[in-house]
Amino acid sequence: MFFVSLLYSSLLTVLTLASPLPTALEAPTLVTRGTDRVPILLGANFPDPGFIRTSTGWHAFSTNARINNNWTHVQYASTPDWKNWHFTSGQDVMPTLASWIDPSSPRVWAPDVNVLPDGTYIMYYCAALKSQTNLHCVSYATSKNVEGPYVDSSSSPFICPQGAGGAIDPAGFFDAKTNKRYVVYKVDGNAIGHGGECGNTVPPIVGTPLLLQQVSTDGFTKIGSPVQLITNEESDGPYVEAPSLSYLNGKYILFYSPQCYLTSKYSVSYATSDSITGPYTRATNFLFSTGSDGMVAPGGLDIAVNGDHAMWHANYGLGRAAYTGILKLSGGVVTAT
Repeated sequence: MFFVSLLYSSLLTVLTLASPLPTALEAPTLVTRGTDRVPILLGANFPDPGFIRTSTGWHAFSTNARINNNWTHVQYASTPDWKNWHFTSGQDVMPTLASWIDPSSPRVWAPDVNVLPDGTYIMYYCAALKSQTNLHCVSYATSKNVEGPYVDSSSSPFICPQGAGGAIDPAGFFDAKTNKRYVVYKVDGNAIGHGGECGNTVPPIVGTPLLLQQVSTDGFTKIGSPVQLITNEESDGPYVEAPSLSYLNGKYILFYSPQCYLTSKYSVSYATSDSITGPYTRATNFLFSTGSDGMVAPGGLDIAVNGDHAMWHANYGLGRAAYTGILKLSGGVVTAT
């Protein structure tokens, strides 16, 4: 989802080497003060989480990590009950890369898994282009098992507007109201920005629209052209990113993160609409921001197909830990417990 500097990756590697994680972890029960929200996986680095519920429980997937000098392209964790999460450091559910991905620094970000009508699992993700390594584009991989391995045999990306900065942060959405399937994603305009925070606060500011692409039941055949849901405004800083859609209490809810993830201004916000294609009305308050439940720079929220279970990350130690919660919509306002 985000650019990870060499220094940052090195720090995470040092942390992993210094404090190896056991193969089965449970969420801690102690907090530093009563208002603090506790991360899952003992605070292990698990950024940009996406997750899905199956008959065996909940399954979560995360942006890549470099562990013991090796890339784990897609991290994986699971739980039977939403409480006791199990995580194996170094387990990679997409061990083989598609041919168009930069092999030296693939930067596989923001995996999001959905199930198709035939029972196949499809994982949308983004990765760095071999032909233009400063840009990411969106692709998909499939598996018959939710825990993988996921295989992407494509010779080119699924969504790749190179001239606009590429594309990142894909998330699938099945609209049970209309029986239509979609992928929402961010055009990564800040990748070709003119400097400043996360590359895009120096004018002229480049657009980072969140687009909605309808797809067929196979999850990848495009139907029509993408529709813009929202785009970055001055108050958003360099971009809006990490879109995730839900339908709750008769409203479509678009969750997203404004501001630069490298700053404490990074947050989770949302917009609502009566139609999946908009127009969307932005909420006046953040769902989460720095200080909410003791978190720092929360962002990258994903929401389950049932519309209430949610997962996101926030800064924790030298990494970004995953957090969980239950969302509720009342009077047009989303709250979390």
